[in-house]
Amino acid sequence: MPPSATYAGVPVPIRPERLGVVIGKDGKNLQTLEKAFNVRIQVDSQTATAFIAPAEGATPYEVMRARQAVEAISLGFSLEDALSLSSEEFCFEVIDLSEAARNPEDLKRIKARVIGEEGRARRNIEQMAGVKIVVGDKVVGILGECENVSVARKALMMLVEGRTHATVYGFLRSAARELKRRRLQLWEERRPSEV
Repeated sequence: MPPSATYAGVPVPIRPERLGVVIGKDGKNLQTLEKAFNVRIQVDSQTATAFIAPAEGATPYEVMRARQAVEAISLGFSLEDALSLSSEEFCFEVIDLSEAARNPEDLKRIKARVIGEEGRARRNIEQMAGVKIVVGDKVVGILGECENVSVARKALMMLVEGRTHATVYGFLRSAARELKRRRLQLWEERRPSEV
């Protein structure tokens, strides 16, 4: 389509180097996203923008979730990870690290704390909170079950604010125990009582 063509739908900017992942070979990824979220997606490669419109019978919620999925892929998540957002149990959050940084050097230091030596801090938070994390130039994306995303966000913010890694891991262990306890309690409440 020529650049002057108009597109309908919610515009979502995509990092140019991630356009291929959003589109996929012969448009397969776009088709998968459209089907999963009940939307229509057009991509303007020249401006690196996806336009998301509801398909027949779609809700604004489905359009919002499709937008989040495209944003997640643009940040660096895989198509498979982004497709988890078609379930209401999964959430995607972005933390803007530049808001906490006073200057470019401060931003570099904060990113280094979030990533950790050889990526260890990021991996530990992913494993302990049960989420996926992608660190971009100025932002951190978190994807997973909503309760887990909330825990991971708090842990990452603790690192951004200067807490030690040991303190953050202690918080994560405690939060993981609490989540497990709550889920077990929910499971027991839902289970039919044995007679």
